[in-house]
Formats: sequence, C-alpha cells, structure tokens
Amino acid sequence: MSRQIKIGNLTLGGGAPIRVQSMTNTDTMDTQATVEQALRMVDAGCELVRITAPDVKAAENLGRIKEELLRRGCEVPLVADIHFNPKAAEVAATLVEKVRVNPGNYTDRNTGKLEFTEQEYNDELKRIGERMSTLIDICKAHHTAMRIGTNHGSLSERIMSRYGNSPEGMAQSAIEFAQVCREQDYHDLVFSMKASNVKVMVESTRLFVQKMKQMGMDYPIHLGVTEAGDGMQGRLKSAAGIGALLLDGIGDTIRVSLTEDPEKEMPVAYDILQAVGARITQPEYIACPSCGRTQYNIQTALQEIKAKTAHLVGVKIGVMGCIVNGPGEMADADYGYVGSGNGKITLYKGKEIVKRDIDQKDAVEELVKLIENDRL
Repeated sequence: MSRQIKIGNLTLGGGAPIRVQSMTNTDTMDTQATVEQALRMVDAGCELVRITAPDVKAAENLGRIKEELLRRGCEVPLVADIHFNPKAAEVAATLVEKVRVNPGNYTDRNTGKLEFTEQEYNDELKRIGERMSTLIDICKAHHTAMRIGTNHGSLSERIMSRYGNSPEGMAQSAIEFAQVCREQDYHDLVFSMKASNVKVMVESTRLFVQKMKQMGMDYPIHLGVTEAGDGMQGRLKSAAGIGALLLDGIGDTIRVSLTEDPEKEMPVAYDILQAVGARITQPEYIACPSCGRTQYNIQTALQEIKAKTAHLVGVKIGVMGCIVNGPGEMADADYGYVGSGNGKITLYKGKEIVKRDIDQKDAVEELVKLIENDRL
C-alpha cells in the first residue's frame, strides 16, 4: 500500500478510493471557457482537474480560474501541467494544489552527448537537485503536491546513454527524481510512467514500483495510457493498461486519455475501476452469452433488468440462459435470473431458489420486487 498524501482537501493513496482525474483542453488564458469545462468534468465525476500552464502568464491565470471555481461552489483540486518551463511550475505551485513536471524539464538537454562517464552522470544528477530545490521549497511552504511524470520518448540524453528509450530507462529516471526529493525531505509526491504503447506503460510502472520497494519508498502511482486515441480503441487500450496494473494492486489515481471531450473520460474510468473491483459505483451484471439451450430472450431481459436496477450500487445480479450456466457460474451473485424452460424463469437469492417457472413477461418485475423487499 502506498503512503497517503493530501491534494488540497482530497486524500490520495494509503487506502483512499482510487481517484479519477482528467485534463481540460481549453486555452488556459480563457478563464471562462476553462471554468465551464472544469465544471462539466466535475459533474461527470472528475476528482482532480489538470490544466496546462505552458508559460508564466498561464500559470498566473490558474489563480483566477481557481477563484472563479470557488465562487461557483466548486472546490475540486487543480493540477498545473508544466512542460519545459520550471519558472511556470514555481508560480503555479503557489496557486494550485498540485503541479505535474516532467524530469526532462530539469535535465541538461541537446548536448549531443552519446556517452557519459560515471562522474558526468553523477554531476548532472547533482545539478538536477539544485535546479529543483526552489520548486521543492515552494511546494513544501504551500503544502503543494507534485507529480513527476516520465514519458516514453522524452528521456534525457544521460538516461538514454545508459538505458536507451526503454521501460528500464523510464523507471530509472523517475527513481532518481524520487531520490532528489527524498534528499530534500519532500514527500508529497505522485509518480507516473506514461506511454502510448500499453506494454511499455505496464512494464515501466511495474519496474518503478519494484525499484521503489527496494529503496523503501511508497509513493502513490498515477496510471494512464497516453495518446490512447478515441472510440473503442482508446477505451480498450486504457482498460488494458490501467486494468492490468490495478489487478496487480498498483495505482492510486487514473486518467483515461481520449481524443474526445474530457468529460467523456470519466464514465470509462469508473467502468475500468468497477470491472477490476477497485471502486464500485454501479451494479454488476453477470450475464452469459446464451446458446441453443436458452429458451427466452436473454438480451431483452438483460437490458430491462439493467434499466430497472441501475440505482442499486454494489448489487450483483446474474442473468443466465439456462440451469447449465446458472446458478453455478453466477455463484457470487446476490440475485439470479435463470432460464428454466420455454419462456420460463427461476429467481435465485444467492444460491437458493426463491421462485420457480415465472413467465418471462412477469419475471423482471418479480426480480425487482425481490431485491427491493430485501432492501427495506
């Protein structure tokens, strides 16, 4: 289990619910548009709103965005997304609850070096610590959290010289920055290993967590497949990468990156969390695909059941075509709806039969009554 940190009034890690976040795609200098989009994201379930701050002016405007959100009754923590401008990170850290930086912001760039001696390698690490000290001091003074996000394809020449553009290089880059922060007694940290390649994202995150454990670190982890795309492809790539790590017990906050309006990311995120049992926000339906043994319209029945039980958060309902699949394969369901003959349904509570051979036209209502009576 990771350590728990605070991001404004939100707890992250250490057994807290896995938090869902997203990022605005408006012009940060357009305060009103950014506020309106952030509110739509929050309405959809977003618990952390990330906003790009490419320069100092944009970082300064985060304060105005924060003020307007608070005026509108929204206390969602804001995360400043920083690229290539350490000064913008320092300004943002005084205004919002969290800043996200890339290790590449603080490394020597474009030197053309292909090889580093051990001394040169260590000298750059020392310079990184010196460059980050101002930001770390500001974050400590303002109780601002920091995400250190390593991206596949943006590793420093120093890391590339030793590890190449690899999951090992990503994990090593992040662990070095963890050491820099630990040496300066700053621990309000979150780490991420982002890649558009699912296998790289999963492998680099596992390696980083392994390295952390070896060094006695327990910082929270942010999960996401970056540039996942849109539609089904974006959703499947996100589910594969995020879901694999959640099933490992890794991950404290997630972002589903879709090339769509950001508020469309939250339902996907909650579906992933539900699917792996990490955060239950809706009922669960255990339904067989049916086969030639099924003697009722299972597809119609499932849709009717879902429509009438959508409010029953955490309830597991099995919908099975026949006695071969049910009740055995719905053994952990709270209630069961199982075909028992031509147009006939048998209802179960757990593994026990409650009512036999109900006409299909009446069976959904009978199921709903059974569940509601138990909840009275």
